[in-house]
Amino acid sequence: MVYYPMEKHIRKIKLTSSYKDIGKRLDLFICERIQKLSRSRVQKLISQGNVFVNNQKKSKSHFVKRGDDIEVNIPPLLKLEAKPEDIKINIIYEDEDIIVLSKPAGIVVHPSPGHPAKTIVNALLFHTKFLSDIGGVLRPGIVHRLDKQTSGLMIVAKNDDAHKNLSQQFKKKSVKKIYLALVHGRIEEDEGKIDAPIGRSRRNRKKMSVIPEGRKSVTEFEVLKRFNNFTLVKVRPITGRTHQIRVHLSYIGKPVVGDVQYRKRRRIEDYLKLKRHFLHASKLEFKHPRDGKEMSFEDKLPEELKNSLNMLENKNIDF
Repeated sequence: MVYYPMEKHIRKIKLTSSYKDIGKRLDLFICERIQKLSRSRVQKLISQGNVFVNNQKKSKSHFVKRGDDIEVNIPPLLKLEAKPEDIKINIIYEDEDIIVLSKPAGIVVHPSPGHPAKTIVNALLFHTKFLSDIGGVLRPGIVHRLDKQTSGLMIVAKNDDAHKNLSQQFKKKSVKKIYLALVHGRIEEDEGKIDAPIGRSRRNRKKMSVIPEGRKSVTEFEVLKRFNNFTLVKVRPITGRTHQIRVHLSYIGKPVVGDVQYRKRRRIEDYLKLKRHFLHASKLEFKHPRDGKEMSFEDKLPEELKNSLNMLENKNIDF
């Protein structure tokens, strides 16, 4: 069983620092005063905007001053567990060690406070009793993830040995992942590389952003087709940061069509009847965790993305 904070019925605790607290880090100060909270929980509360110093949000490394009024908002804990659910999943390949599946857009990979059920994990638990335990009770078998509105290929580990092996392949960047993306604007160069560090956005903690202090992130791309004001690209993320492709393409001024998180929705998405972003994990290459055999899988574009491309090809659209 895993516990996550809920959003309702928040408990508020107000603290005032004394001269003995001068120079203490904010997270350490709170841990000393509220001993039931672990340091990691305190840091998460701070990052989620639940801590205020003199009515202002501060970072975990903020140094406390004498007489600071500090308010800590503590959401109650919600019990979460992954249960088997009869949800249809498209399994492309399966053996005693791995599952390769095609994830549809609109479904999240594992349970979380915002999505406690109807996830890929719930479907996998219904499909098989054999999943690795390394990811914990909410992420059994999950070696890597795709965003909710991203479709395409995923590997799942059915035992711990397979999970460890695949995780090492991802860590060493030997797994080859290819995505197809339709972006706004024409990319004039035939291929390119985006090398820009990605970290949590300072303005919106739910978003990622290119920031100097972020983690090294590299994305390669190749143009497949140009339209009037759009470009279809083949994308290979060399690193595996959260939202990496979407953030990098937005960073160079060519955001993914339909991506409302990193670009405001415009008429083209409505015209193409897109209810998701145009990003699809189309190819996956790795070594089988048991015998080292080269494995390669491809997944065609879903019908809704094919239809969008057909509309662009048949209509001279320029938004």
